[in-house]
Amino acid sequence: MFEGKTIVVTGAAQGIGRSMAEGFAGEGARVIGLDLQPGTGGSIDFRTCDAGSFEEVTRTFLEINEEYGAIHGLINNAGVSEFKSMWEVTEADWNRVLDTNLKSVFICSREAARYMTEDIRAIVNMASTRAFMSEPDTESYAASKGGIFALTHALAASLSDRDIRVNAIAPGWIHTGNPEELRSRDHAQHWSGRVGRPDDVARACLFLCNPDNGFITGETLRIDGGMTRKMIYES
Repeated sequence: MFEGKTIVVTGAAQGIGRSMAEGFAGEGARVIGLDLQPGTGGSIDFRTCDAGSFEEVTRTFLEINEEYGAIHGLINNAGVSEFKSMWEVTEADWNRVLDTNLKSVFICSREAARYMTEDIRAIVNMASTRAFMSEPDTESYAASKGGIFALTHALAASLSDRDIRVNAIAPGWIHTGNPEELRSRDHAQHWSGRVGRPDDVARACLFLCNPDNGFITGETLRIDGGMTRKMIYES
């Protein structure tokens, strides 16, 4: 399905982004990984790019098109999490999170869409269950992820005349470190019986990009082991 297709993944150097990039590469796609951190290994073409910079993104996607031709899929995964008291958040703090997490989704989607002239034509954005539920001291992160939720259906509307589908994934607790760090109670609190893994998100991303699922657009898929559906009472 993805053999020879060009897929761009932002924030691809590690964690969930790396897992998604490797997932597409494993399906035979030409994967370009964009990140501020250097990425190495495998068949992924890693390039340094600030996904929140209009200038860098515009230049980078033009270069990708000149080298590879049409872009078939874009995964907007670049993001930072920064939690601090709302009384301590500076303008620079706020802008860093919103630029990296939210502005990047808009500008990368727009520039990728210019070159989506062949089949598949799919964009997947990485939201979060924190778009729908919160803990204290998460204002900038929650705002960015809530913005991605809304921006996803706005982009789906605007890009529908180009036959480009836009969806999002809202992961819950996805552990990217050593599984042995997790406790049995960490797993038990999920209806699924375990904490999430990066490959859970990668498989969902492959599903949403598959043109066989072309009736799905403007949607946000929660992957959280049931956590956002739990009714919790404190005793």
